[in-house]
Amino acid sequence: MNRPQIKRALISVYDKTGIVDFARALVTEFGIEIISTGGTATLLRKEGIPVTLVEEVTGFPELMDGRVKTLHPKIHAGILADRDNPEHMRQLEQHGIKPIDMVVVNLYPFEKTVADPNCTFAQAIEMIDIGGPCLLRAAAKNHRHVMVVSRSSQFEFALSVLRNENEKERQDLFHSFANDVFLETANYDGRVGEWWSSLQVPDGTAIWQFMELFSWGQLRYGENPHQKAELLELKGDDGPDLTTADATDASKVAMSFNNYLDASAAFELCRDITLVLWDRPALWDRLSSRSLPASGDSSAVGPSGAVGPSGAVGSSGAVGPSGAVGPSGAVGPSGAVGPSGAVG
Repeated sequence: MNRPQIKRALISVYDKTGIVDFARALVTEFGIEIISTGGTATLLRKEGIPVTLVEEVTGFPELMDGRVKTLHPKIHAGILADRDNPEHMRQLEQHGIKPIDMVVVNLYPFEKTVADPNCTFAQAIEMIDIGGPCLLRAAAKNHRHVMVVSRSSQFEFALSVLRNENEKERQDLFHSFANDVFLETANYDGRVGEWWSSLQVPDGTAIWQFMELFSWGQLRYGENPHQKAELLELKGDDGPDLTTADATDASKVAMSFNNYLDASAAFELCRDITLVLWDRPALWDRLSSRSLPASGDSSAVGPSGAVGPSGAVGSSGAVGPSGAVGPSGAVGPSGAVGPSGAVG
């Protein structure tokens, strides 16, 4: 495989945060030619950065109020050509197409737009990005030869890798950024699908919903030793997460599905006790376990969610006279919960 040489970059962004400094670094440090469109090109030229307009490359102006700008063989062939394939390179030369080695694109803010209660159908439709996902996916597919940058948070990392010229780091970066693209475009299409499905019901509830899950890996076993289980976490869950604390420590023995159910039952019990002793948001709500182990079988936790004397979950919701929670949910004189509902 030929070492990727970045000579031309296509930049077309809706969110222009940091784009001027990034483009300037590409030009001044690496001598990269910038191809750009619309408002991005206007901004870069205003800041003194030389720009080649997309229409100069394609020979076509932007059409249909900007709906068609980059959907052209001279753009997509330049991105998708396999530099290691002589036939691909012959065809580029035959048709007068130069390779494009970097794509810097972020997408129209569709989700933010439709979150506005005053958003009209026509406004939402115009925020469905077409060219952006096509550019990103093309570059990601050809990531062995093309760097794809889809977020402003990636700018500095991209520049640092270009500066040190470490080939392994460069390839790892190209691969990682490509993976980000496919996740982002899948999420983007999912949000469009959710919104569209919400138009089909009177109350506006999306009847199809897109969910992203992060896998912490396989558990030791499922509810029974012969079954499999996996620990999954919803993307976007931030803050302390006690359930997954051990999942990042490879030196420890992996927990089983039932271990997580036991931990969940213990946390629920702590929550209930906290609610009894303090009339304020429970500890559980501040240090909650948002990750749930997935398994094909029913829960091992009994109806009460409380732990009995043997350490197993009982059905009464009460723990015997050893100082654990009883039926009333209040603490009596002995340290166990009594019937009065008050603290002794």
